[in-house]
Amino acid sequence: MTILLRICAWLLAAAVTFFTLGPPTLRPHAMLGQDADHSLAFLLVGLAFAFAYPKHRRLAMAMSVVLIGALELLQLMFPGRHARLEDFVVDALAAIAGFALAALLDWARERRWEPS
Repeated sequence: MTILLRICAWLLAAAVTFFTLGPPTLRPHAMLGQDADHSLAFLLVGLAFAFAYPKHRRLAMAMSVVLIGALELLQLMFPGRHARLEDFVVDALAAIAGFALAALLDWARERRWEPS
């Protein structure tokens, strides 16, 4: 199960990377607006990596924030793309929220299944 979660997390990260650095015409839009699209994508990335690496969540979260920053800076090298501090903040906070949601779900599951 862990291997399947890790594969899914990395495929999701690869898709987000492609859509972040690729041509804007190939980018899917959820009709929610740019910030909401970013938030949803990076929330899912954070959630996926949190469940894929439960014993290393803090490290995975820190690495996610660093890599989101690198991804934002890499946009400077691609025509039609732009790096913005606002995008980095939205993306990083959404990924952190994904990690926090995973921790909350784990906590709730443990409380529910603990013998009274």
